[in-house]
Amino acid sequence: MIVDPTVCSIAGESVAAGADTHFSVYHELMARKVQDILLVASAYDAYILEEDGSLASKIIHEYSGLNLSRPPRLTKVSTAAEALSAVTEKPFDLVLTMPHLGDMDSVDLCREVKTARPGTPVYLLLHDIRGPLPEAKTGASGGIDRSFAWTGDADLLLALVKNTEDRMNVDTDTKKAGVRVLLLVEDSPLYRSLLLPVIYREVVRQTQAILEEGLNEEHRLLKMRARPKILVAERFEDALSLFREYRDYVFGVLSDTRFPRRGRMCDDAGIVLLKEIKEAVPYLPMLLLSNQPENRSRAAEIPAVFVDKNSPRLVKEIHAFFLEFLGFGDFVFRNSDGKEIGRAATFQALEELLPSLPDEPVLYQALRNRFSNWFMARSEISLASKLATVHASEFSDVPEMKRYLVENIRSLRRQRQKGVVTQFLGEEFDPDITEFAKIGWGSLGGKGRGLAFLSHLLRQHSDTLCRFPSVDISIPHTLVISTDAFETFMRENDLEPGEAENCSDEEFARQFQAAALPAPLRSDLRAFLHHMPHPLSVRSSSLMEDAHFNPFTGLYKTYMLPNNHARFETRLDHLETAVKLVYASTFFTGPQRFSRSTAQQFRQDRMAVIIQRLSGGRHGDYFYPCISGVAQSHNFYPVKPALAEDGAARIVLGMGKSLEEGDSALRFCPRYPENLPQFSKLEDILENAQRSFYALPMRGYNDALYFDRGTNLEKRDVEEAAGEYPVQMLCSRYLPEEQRLRDTLSGAGHPLVTFAQVLKYDRFPLASLLSDLLVICQEGMGCPVEFEFSVSLDPAGEMDRFSILQIRPMAAGEERLDVHILPSDRENAFCFSSRCLGNGRLSHIADIVFIDPDTFDPARTPEAAVELSAANRMLNAEKRAYLLVGPGRWGSFDRWLGIPVKWEDISGVGAMVELRTAALKADPSYGSHFFQKITSRGIPYATVTEGEGADFFDWGWLRSVPEVRRGRYYRHVRLARPFVIKTDGKNAQCVMRKPTGNAEHRQM
Repeated sequence: MIVDPTVCSIAGESVAAGADTHFSVYHELMARKVQDILLVASAYDAYILEEDGSLASKIIHEYSGLNLSRPPRLTKVSTAAEALSAVTEKPFDLVLTMPHLGDMDSVDLCREVKTARPGTPVYLLLHDIRGPLPEAKTGASGGIDRSFAWTGDADLLLALVKNTEDRMNVDTDTKKAGVRVLLLVEDSPLYRSLLLPVIYREVVRQTQAILEEGLNEEHRLLKMRARPKILVAERFEDALSLFREYRDYVFGVLSDTRFPRRGRMCDDAGIVLLKEIKEAVPYLPMLLLSNQPENRSRAAEIPAVFVDKNSPRLVKEIHAFFLEFLGFGDFVFRNSDGKEIGRAATFQALEELLPSLPDEPVLYQALRNRFSNWFMARSEISLASKLATVHASEFSDVPEMKRYLVENIRSLRRQRQKGVVTQFLGEEFDPDITEFAKIGWGSLGGKGRGLAFLSHLLRQHSDTLCRFPSVDISIPHTLVISTDAFETFMRENDLEPGEAENCSDEEFARQFQAAALPAPLRSDLRAFLHHMPHPLSVRSSSLMEDAHFNPFTGLYKTYMLPNNHARFETRLDHLETAVKLVYASTFFTGPQRFSRSTAQQFRQDRMAVIIQRLSGGRHGDYFYPCISGVAQSHNFYPVKPALAEDGAARIVLGMGKSLEEGDSALRFCPRYPENLPQFSKLEDILENAQRSFYALPMRGYNDALYFDRGTNLEKRDVEEAAGEYPVQMLCSRYLPEEQRLRDTLSGAGHPLVTFAQVLKYDRFPLASLLSDLLVICQEGMGCPVEFEFSVSLDPAGEMDRFSILQIRPMAAGEERLDVHILPSDRENAFCFSSRCLGNGRLSHIADIVFIDPDTFDPARTPEAAVELSAANRMLNAEKRAYLLVGPGRWGSFDRWLGIPVKWEDISGVGAMVELRTAALKADPSYGSHFFQKITSRGIPYATVTEGEGADFFDWGWLRSVPEVRRGRYYRHVRLARPFVIKTDGKNAQCVMRKPTGNAEHRQM
């Protein structure tokens, strides 16, 4: 890195620009393997080869020691005839032969093998190198690719296999990922046999060392594939050709001094070669080997490191060259006297060390390209190539250069983490770098899997999302406690909830709070909390949560923690309590009841826990995001010109609990953000605008954090927070005396949350960003999706943040079924809806439960919900699905807008109708966890607006159906046989046909 501007630099810019160096590309490296080896040796030579153990065992042992997969198969034959028969029957990736064969000369055998299999590498193993060599007599045309001296060292066999694979893969791997190349020039079989294993040991040792910095086990194993390739040449012309072919990737040259040039042995061929290469790449590390000590001075002229071949320290000196000049080992800084003043073994250590170092040793290393070499040796090709093209003259001083290095190292560490689930290591955890970490080796759970996939998806589509340069698009910093910690917790505390089925939710919560988390988990949480002084959310992630079918969404607990108590132990206690309560919610009534109503009733759910940095910012004494929302890729209620596939979003000011509670939220289509039916006129805005929002108190909260009531959030009036930045940014001002609304950030008037600055004036590109993300996520998951998100706006307008909190499939039942509603269907119907969710045909429902219009009282809707829950339990016991009919929004938290049932109150429902009447004309319910249950189970959900258009409901016919039971507010009737429900999802229409005396026909 940072070379003198008067000289050329190593590694062309094309490497950084054209090579994909994120570790996903490593899957494609080393695609060609040596899988079958043929060994041809006489009985005596075979005995010599295996004198100290099985040759095959040695290879297998070496592979297992390096965590390398699929060791090659070794086929042994003792005669040339057997060898030729073997290569005729099947191809081999490598042929090794000994020189003494009884039935044929080894040179002739090699020539015959080459004739049968022209591309197969053939190596001659010599256990005695005295006398003329066969290759010297025959030349390159003799069929022997290379000769080696066999001394019983299994390292040579491994080196031959890996060197063959390097030659097979070098073209592809350099172009695909910029993999580095190390060039060895040596014509002596003896020294080739010595040097090649030594070099591979150095490379493998380095690769294993840098694997310690791997993000997870997969990353570490894949990183092994990106080790440098070693190419061997015996002649001057071959060496120069290899250098020119792979110039952009060569990061070091080791050369003998005396070897053939221009067809004859040349005493200074190595010196000429290194000088020519040095002219092309001045700071390329070079090592000159010679058995003549006087060549040391000639090496200094190049300049190159010199190693005497006769030295007893030969191996150690080569090792030192790798450490000091090729960037292997720690990065060591020394002062002018040679005294060590700093050492870094990891990227993080180097980042932390650089600012404190004196200028002189940093400049010394930079001018010699050592920074680039160090990153090259660690397979960080992109950064290494970038640093190699930066000149010292581009910086005003060394402190600026150090800042540049620190910024790039930090960027590298952050980029390596994107889209990767790393193993949590407390002492190395850096919350500013690590995006997604996990504790344990179990499952991430449903919600955790979705987040991990989403992180990967955002990394894959970073180029597309670059069109939003002022927005940081990411998932919040996430730590997942995997399911094995839950199992350990249950086992260590002897918790058997199956034996306590009659326990209340409160009793489960008390039992789990009294239990102790496993000691290793507590230690990890303590380490995590030391690094994370920000508000946190603690969420469930059960195995069955957010699945395509029977999703357990919204049934478990989520807790928000301010995480700013003066006592650290109190903060830790809050976090541990939240984790244990999420564990306890696995066995709460809601999830268990839902499980019994699905195919999962015989499976025991297991819980992972997601701990996330809370998205948002502090505003006064509260913490909250500017915007929370839910986006869906399929819009079941499109308003022209929007189409169903354009998707939909609902947004609120503050925390997303407002969406869960069914409070006022603004719904819009991302493709047409200006089309807002809820805000079509001033009266609608006054009626539908959000008046309150949820926020997390950061001061004055109870030390117990209100765990007993299940939430720490506080509901605030918008007017109360009128002076806070998010409210100012997202509100318009209503002037009652003028009956007018002004889209101003401050001034006179009452604040109304209209999101005008975002949706109308594009202060933040929410609509276009959601459109892009919905397409990316739907394509990635292969089905309609929904995701929760939050937006934090930067008051300075420099870098806003868009955080995706979770993602899940939008299962849509039988939406691929083509359904047609015929005129005869309408003629025989008791219900028709022109605004319906779902798709398909049902013919198994004969029970109808409806709110009696004669006794309906909007003030008594909670009592009606209790009655419906009792009716649901009875019908579930009879295993009878039913049609549910009632006024307003099902599941509304506002009792004046509909019946406030929870999912467990109606879990046996097979189809639903919500009636919009003159007395109660609430907007249809949309986009909550409740909605997810309905869509995932393919339940038709029809809205009937009585007295408008073609919609109708035949009350007269319904009252004629025999009654099974009734309550004060509902009636339950049962038909003699099931009726047919046909839902046309393409046209959002639904018809429910009366049973007739004739058999129903499957008219689709």
